[in-house]
Amino acid sequence: MERLICLILGYCFGMIQTSYLYGRLHNIDIRQQGSGNAGATNALRVLGKKAGLIVFLGDFLKMIAAAGVVYLLFGKSNADIIKLLILYTGLGVVLGHTFPFYLKFKGGKGIAAMAGILVVTDWRITLICFVAFVSVVAITRYVSLGSLVIVTIFFFGVLIFGYRGDYGVTGSSLYEMYGVAFLLTALPYYKHRANIVRLIHGTESKIGSKK
Repeated sequence: MERLICLILGYCFGMIQTSYLYGRLHNIDIRQQGSGNAGATNALRVLGKKAGLIVFLGDFLKMIAAAGVVYLLFGKSNADIIKLLILYTGLGVVLGHTFPFYLKFKGGKGIAAMAGILVVTDWRITLICFVAFVSVVAITRYVSLGSLVIVTIFFFGVLIFGYRGDYGVTGSSLYEMYGVAFLLTALPYYKHRANIVRLIHGTESKIGSKK
C-alpha cells in the first residue's frame, strides 16, 4: 500500500508542468514551440536562460517536495525501506511529468525531476552525475547525451551502493529497488529515442542552437 501511495503522490506532484505553466504566462504553448518538449531545455531554447532556469528549478523542486511528504508519512514507520519508497515516489514524479493526463499525456522527459531524485537518494551519485553532465555537455554541447549519461550513472550507482548495504534495504526489497531504478533509467531512454537517432546521425541540436 505504501508503494502505491508513493506512486500516486509522485504522479500528482509530477503533473505540475513548470514549462507549460511558464509558457502560458507568456501566451505560448511550449509544446508547440522549438522541439515540442515540455521541459527545461526547450524552455531555454524558446524563452531564454531565465525561463530555462525557472523551469529546471520548478521540475527539480517538485521531486524534492514529494520526497519531503513521503519522509513525513513513512520516514519512521518504514525507515528500513524509505529509500525504496523514495524511488517509487520519484518514479511517480517522472511518470506524472512525462505523461500528464490533463495535457493528453504529452509532457517532458523527466531529467530535471531525475536531478531531484539523485539529490534525495545519494549525494555521492549526485556529485558524480553533476561532474559527468557538465563535462559531457561542455565537450559535446549535447544536453541529451549528458542526460543519458547521468541516468545511466544513477542506475549503476544504485546497484553498487545498494549491494554495499548503504541504503539499509535488504532481501527482496533490494532487488525491487534495483527494478525501480532500472525503470527510472529506461524511461528517459525511451523519451530520448529520437535524440539517440539524431546523435547517431550527427544531427542532434546542440546547446545554444535554436533548432
